[in-house]
Amino acid sequence: MYDVAIIGAGVVGGMIARTLSKYQLRICILEKENDVAMGATKANSAIVHAGFDAAPGSLKARLNVKGAQMMPEICRELGVKYINNGSLVIGFDQQDRQMLNTLLERGIANGVAGLRILEQAELKALEPNISEKALCALLAPTGAITCPYDLAISAIGNAMDNGAHLTCNFPVCSITKAEDAYLIASDRECVRARFVVNCAGLHSDEVAQLAGDDTFTVHPRRGEYLLLDKECGDLVSHTIFQTPSKMGKGILISPTVDGNLLLGPTSVDMQDKENKNITEEGLAEIIQTARKSVPSVPIGKTITSFCGLRAVGSTGDFIITAPLPGFINAAGIESPGLSASPAIAEYIAEMLKAQGLSLREKPDYNPIRPSVHAFRELSMEKKNEVIRRNPAYGRIVCRCEGITEGEILDAIHRNPKATDLDGIKRRTRAQMGRCQGGFCGPYIIELLARELQIPYESVTKFGGASILNMGKTKERPES
Repeated sequence: MYDVAIIGAGVVGGMIARTLSKYQLRICILEKENDVAMGATKANSAIVHAGFDAAPGSLKARLNVKGAQMMPEICRELGVKYINNGSLVIGFDQQDRQMLNTLLERGIANGVAGLRILEQAELKALEPNISEKALCALLAPTGAITCPYDLAISAIGNAMDNGAHLTCNFPVCSITKAEDAYLIASDRECVRARFVVNCAGLHSDEVAQLAGDDTFTVHPRRGEYLLLDKECGDLVSHTIFQTPSKMGKGILISPTVDGNLLLGPTSVDMQDKENKNITEEGLAEIIQTARKSVPSVPIGKTITSFCGLRAVGSTGDFIITAPLPGFINAAGIESPGLSASPAIAEYIAEMLKAQGLSLREKPDYNPIRPSVHAFRELSMEKKNEVIRRNPAYGRIVCRCEGITEGEILDAIHRNPKATDLDGIKRRTRAQMGRCQGGFCGPYIIELLARELQIPYESVTKFGGASILNMGKTKERPES
């Protein structure tokens, strides 16, 4: 019997779990995939938006601004990278200038600090590689970048450090209200919880319907991205937007916290909640639009492309509702969902309190979680001390990113544990360099098999049927 069951282990579910783990509660997180951060959290723009885009008074506006203000301290506590690089929305003509003025007024109404319009000379001084055709820009100095899946993993890990329980491979099949609790069942097991928080992303409407709520729907909006090599990471310093449309904030150019350059996303509404295919048309659109902002973008330095699906709700705003006693939706959390996630968590904690959940603080709550990047950030002297204690940290596995065997072993054994190849990638950055795992992948599979005590051919890329090895061509000779 749990006090609260959180369905969905993305960044919103993770932040809610961490916030609730401050209190004397029994908390479980239920995730249908093999790992956490497997939905929209693993494939988005990684932007902490300043908060000038959403309509004043909306949940998006209120929670974006508050969440962005909370983010630096939360990232510090969780050991997650955060860079306050600022953002620029550039304009090419008088129609764009009018839109920038609208965004400025909207941002001021939302409480965003430091917004101002730049003219061409000042814009070029800030970003020398920006297009000569860019006439003006809206500067948002509070804009920032982080790593969304690192944030989710660390938030869930911190919640687990403080007593929360995580169950993966738990696709919710039914939700039944008993006298004093909800019974939440997968195809293999069942849990009981007094309160339920639905953070199931693209499937949040389906989960709500299982509980008897059909007040909203969610559809996917696909977004494709290009990721460029680290040698391109200093092409721009700010996150560069063009003026937004009804389909979103448009295709951006941004440095990442790990030194790469990110281009995208496209924005295409669809119905298939599983289709993450990369398209020729999508990549062409990214290239064409990115070059309008920064003509010198070196597309030839692309190291990978990927696609994410955003959960677009039918109301036009975040859907944070309590349609049934003890059942709360956190649905339709599209952009600026990452930025708003800490504030969403506090908002939902207050909703649960209003519904009768007792929030008594734990005297031993610990908000601090050491960074997964701790070893690579040490001085050479400190690294040598670590290696003397644990020689695994002296063996480089991923040459592109400089990731050691010790870091990979830590990812396998530290909550939430990595049990597949992509799980190692998200926690350590091994396989994220130029070769995309071509050299280090086989040895990482060997480490997973050894540490999890499973056959080599049972290791998957991301769980389920994503088998990497079909079998052995021949047996290794006995030594």
